[in-house]
Amino acid sequence: MKAQYLVTGGGGFIGSNIVRHLLSNGKNVRILDDFSTGRRENLAGIEKDVDVIEGDVRDESTLKKSLKDVQHVLHLAAIPSVVRSVENPLATNSVNVCGTLKLLIEARDAGAERVVFSSSSSVYGDTPTLPKQEDMNPSPRSPYALSKLAGEYYCRMFRDLYGLKTFALRYFNVFGPRQNPQSQYAAVIPRFIDALRNGRSPLIHGDGNQTRDFTFVEDVAAANLCCCTAPESSAGSACNIGCGDRITINDLATRIASILGKNIPAVHDAPQPGDVRDSQADISRAKALIGWAPRFDLDAGLRRTVTWFLQNG
Repeated sequence: MKAQYLVTGGGGFIGSNIVRHLLSNGKNVRILDDFSTGRRENLAGIEKDVDVIEGDVRDESTLKKSLKDVQHVLHLAAIPSVVRSVENPLATNSVNVCGTLKLLIEARDAGAERVVFSSSSSVYGDTPTLPKQEDMNPSPRSPYALSKLAGEYYCRMFRDLYGLKTFALRYFNVFGPRQNPQSQYAAVIPRFIDALRNGRSPLIHGDGNQTRDFTFVEDVAAANLCCCTAPESSAGSACNIGCGDRITINDLATRIASILGKNIPAVHDAPQPGDVRDSQADISRAKALIGWAPRFDLDAGLRRTVTWFLQNG
């Protein structure tokens, strides 16, 4: 099947939601995933609508096959965990940095038009200035954050050296359907939902007064598509993708409990290594350069997410 779009890591939480968003917009989609962190059940119901290639983003022959006839590459394949990167920095570097570089080389050689790189708000580190703006000096605090920053620099370099139109999107705490609550590296929202709906106290790392800007995954999917139609002059840029607001983790737990109709207090343990204290996105650049703005506020996204988890067990 000829594919307009290649989604690397398309079996993952964000990737599978992007794939569904592309299909709903009438696009032809190919997925490259080794399913080491992605899950085949994330593709339930759309298996016949996509071309799935199982393989490693670091394998050149697999990349050549995956990029055949592809116009746009949405690159999400990565080891997506701060904690895991602290435990095994070499593996994170191998997949997130070397894999990205190999993808860029093969995309250039295959004649792909655009590459959209999934970066992270973690590149900002723990600087106190809020909201985070793209022209701030990055200060990564984990191998994961550093790997994302390196990917951004490679993308910009390939734009400057080879004319490949690249975009980097700095995601702020993405959540939504198909986010796995069972992984030891699971994000906070699916963990809270899973605990509360099963009558357990949600576990908060640290005092819970740290703040985050949470972004509904459908807005992330829309941002990726915006990069594929944005003016060519926007290529080489990095854009924040968030709601532009923030909430404490304590308040988040209370809000999810309210949606579920539960009255179960949270419990606390030690902070996670490499974690940042506060995070909030300035999203004005994304609006100006790629024509994107979020459609979902936190409450709307949480209600959709809770509904999906209740319906899907």
